Amino acid sequence: MNIPTVTDEGWIRVEETSAVGTARRMVSGIAHGLDFRPSRVAEIEIAVTEIGTNLVKHAREGTIVVRTVRGMTEVAVEVLAMDRGPGIDDLRSALRDGASSTGTLGVGLGAVLRLSDSCDIHSQPGAGTEVAVRFHARRGPIPEMADRTVAGLTRPIAGEEVCGDAYAVRRNGQRALVMMCDGSGHGPLAARASAEAVRLFHAAPDQAPETVVRMLHDGLRGTRGGAVAVADLDFAAGRARFAGLGNIAGSVLSEGRKQGMVSAPGVAGYQARTIRAFDYPLPPDAVVVLHSDGLTERWSGERRERLLTESPLIIAAALLREAATRPDDAGILIAKGRP
Repeated sequence: MNIPTVTDEGWIRVEETSAVGTARRMVSGIAHGLDFRPSRVAEIEIAVTEIGTNLVKHAREGTIVVRTVRGMTEVAVEVLAMDRGPGIDDLRSALRDGASSTGTLGVGLGAVLRLSDSCDIHSQPGAGTEVAVRFHARRGPIPEMADRTVAGLTRPIAGEEVCGDAYAVRRNGQRALVMMCDGSGHGPLAARASAEAVRLFHAAPDQAPETVVRMLHDGLRGTRGGAVAVADLDFAAGRARFAGLGNIAGSVLSEGRKQGMVSAPGVAGYQARTIRAFDYPLPPDAVVVLHSDGLTERWSGERRERLLTESPLIIAAALLREAATRPDDAGILIAKGRP
């Protein structure tokens, strides 16, 4: 089964008023390019202005990420905001139109909720807030855009416009086959290697993760190569099968514990002595995390019960905000069982 293709179009630091205009213009240009009606574009501009203005007023290290979502026949614009601000003490009150709060998005959050087709919010007082908002070209629920079990997020290293990390997802019932690639180095050549990994992954027949990783290793010859990992996640059977080559980190989070998954040393496209797969238990409440070495592995699964009930994109944003402290491209993918 196909799931929507998501592209991270741009990351914008929002720490001064001019950045709000930058975010609004980017979203407006993308929506116009996707043939959104002018009235819908105006609604999106209002929502982005509300989000950005409150980041400037109340947040620290506020960021807006603009994304496009493409299904088989439908398109959407997605806006992700995250910060290290004071958080929102009373989220329910903040969701009412006109409400005011010392939290990051206390003013105007109700309007954002009303104008969007979906809105996910996670806020931890003293630690920050993540808001993920989606706008369909035509209002209302769209079945082909409704998958809420897998989401990824990529961020280029400072100074680069493209990210060398990429991910891909294939769905077969309750099984999900997921892949992450960290192209060697940074910039366009690293992005080209990871884009080739995505293409090869989608073109491959339905095979075991270790077979797909071998195929990626062979297919990336002639590119910069990179680290790759593939996981077959069968939530119905309660099993995850994982194969990795290089330093893509994989973990299964359940009941406050973080179970690491094993990758073999090597570089896809260049060197691979042994490619093996390992099986791991996958409880119904489990959250699977794959990420590149742009995120440190020092984060843990402890005291994250509330976060792990959120949507995969919110979880990805929170972990990336916390753990992507290295000067490198960063990529993360989150998978959950069906809600």
